[in-house]
Amino acid sequence: MMQNDRASAALGMVVRAVEPGRAVVSMVLRDDMMNGFDVTHGGIVFALADTAFAIACNDDHHVTLAAGADITFLKPTAVGQTLTATAVLRTKSGRSGLYDVRVTNDHNVPVAEFRGRSRTTNLPLPGTAAPSR
Repeated sequence: MMQNDRASAALGMVVRAVEPGRAVVSMVLRDDMMNGFDVTHGGIVFALADTAFAIACNDDHHVTLAAGADITFLKPTAVGQTLTATAVLRTKSGRSGLYDVRVTNDHNVPVAEFRGRSRTTNLPLPGTAAPSR
């Protein structure tokens, strides 16, 4: 998935760890990611959390998409900081999943909490032959 994710690549995201139901992604904050108050634009923080969520929930043979997500911003961040998003599967039932993503700063202090709801489709992951469901 990540080799074709142009948005995450353009934002400079780096995948640090992947295992079933878990992913860690980091990103260095640039000047063009700041809002008019010189703090990180909320959409940038959301994008990082969403990418970790997407990686964590796509550990099957079928494409899994976001059904919805919420974020709570806890602390502002600024240029030069490295944010790290850690996504963890909380529960999965059939084709629906619930994931929590904690976004931390350089000092491992939480700056945002994201909760994502996933839905697995019948579409095979690109480049794989999916088993029938």
